[in-house]
Amino acid sequence: MIRVPADPTGRFSDAWRHCVGTGRIELALRRDYQDSLRLLQRDIGFRHIRGHGLLSDGMGVYRPYDHEGARRVHHSFTYVDQVLDAYRETGIKPFLELGFMPAGLASGEQTVFWWRGNVTPPRSPHEWTDLVRATLTHLVDRYGLDEVRTWPIEVWNEPNLHDFWQDADETAYHRLYEITAHTVKEVDSGLQVGGPAISPGADVWLDRFAEFIDRRDVPVDFVSKHAYSSGPAQHVPFGVHQTLAPASDLLDQFGTPRERLKDTALAGLPLHITEFNSSYRPDNPIHDTAFHAAYLAPVLAHGGDLADSFSYWTFSDMFEESGVPTALFHGGFGLLTHRQLKKPTYHLYAFMARMGPDLLARGDDHLVTRHADGRIAVLAWAPVDPTGRTAGPDRHALRLSLPAAARELFVRRSTVDEDRGNAYTAWRHMGSPRSPRLGQLDVLQEAAEPARSHRRLSVREGRAELDLTLARHEITLVELTPVTDETPSWWDEQRLLGRSVP
Repeated sequence: MIRVPADPTGRFSDAWRHCVGTGRIELALRRDYQDSLRLLQRDIGFRHIRGHGLLSDGMGVYRPYDHEGARRVHHSFTYVDQVLDAYRETGIKPFLELGFMPAGLASGEQTVFWWRGNVTPPRSPHEWTDLVRATLTHLVDRYGLDEVRTWPIEVWNEPNLHDFWQDADETAYHRLYEITAHTVKEVDSGLQVGGPAISPGADVWLDRFAEFIDRRDVPVDFVSKHAYSSGPAQHVPFGVHQTLAPASDLLDQFGTPRERLKDTALAGLPLHITEFNSSYRPDNPIHDTAFHAAYLAPVLAHGGDLADSFSYWTFSDMFEESGVPTALFHGGFGLLTHRQLKKPTYHLYAFMARMGPDLLARGDDHLVTRHADGRIAVLAWAPVDPTGRTAGPDRHALRLSLPAAARELFVRRSTVDEDRGNAYTAWRHMGSPRSPRLGQLDVLQEAAEPARSHRRLSVREGRAELDLTLARHEITLVELTPVTDETPSWWDEQRLLGRSVP
């Protein structure tokens, strides 16, 4: 029995909610994307959204042309405005990533992804800074300085990887960061700029970034990096399989930057994990499973102790880095599939959104919080074995002794596991149809909803005992509300059929 204290141990961080990832931002022009984002914001309510491609050719911002024998550049914000307006309509702010390089400004032809984002340095630093200045000035003019000051601005993406930055040239990235950060501050000193947005396994870049910032007196307002816990990809047609480290490895990655930077010029700056997930691949079936939700539950419960934000990559399977997906369930990063099917990890986030601000207890398989009105929320999960060597127990028991002021509590339990709240399992039973028919989609939407149960729980001497038995890979949300009984004194359940009771 775990005795949950009556007094909070502190505030529960909502760093998990600060930001969420997206496929390249021009996808926000599509209906399925916008429908998914509205659903996400209704059920969860993220504050920021981050994706690639703000300055790539697909957004059409950088438009060189010739006129009267001279080369000129026009900056167009037609798509930028439509995307950011769509974000504002759903109550989410951009976490701006400056990249990738417009082809007309690029120094080379190296690209990344199916949609061919150019990853070479600018051939003209002057035109690059003009592009950054024009973009930010336009955003300030359109949305207001006070608003844009709340939008973090990240310089590039994973420059430590050859795929994302030509030759992974660290010196060239430092030059890009320096001229970009100064340009951001020229627009307004209150705008937030940061980096270096490195991938896992490159923490030495943080050390040298800090030294560079200090030596050159370059502006920086936050530090960013990414975290993933999967091993090398084992390719199969249209998919991969990968090993996974324990979820604690993600928490270790969250905590590394502050430890490494504590004696540097970057000590004390906000830390944003601007991408995290288990697998770094958009075609790994693990993303679609109940296992994945139970695997990430302790990360969401504890991650706010280590970083100011950690952004799930990504909110939707509307994502085309490896090409257009070949099936409804294809191992995409998304919390939602196309057509807004909720995955188990979506429900993990929706459950987190119902937790209270006061932290009462936290452990390896549970999180207990309280709302200001006295409601208690319990998130519990069945621990998983990421190695796959064991199937894991079929049942996981948890007993909590909870503080309660009322005589009785109304208990609402929402459950997701291998069978409940799991459209992926239903889809597999259907025969894994690549393009489900409308009737099949209706069935899958129904299967995606958590199982619900309700009951009353007695309170004795200010305590209520909550016994939970969790199925394999289950996550469950239990909400306990004090009961105010307004049943009329004449009501008698035994007389529902009109019979007299002797």
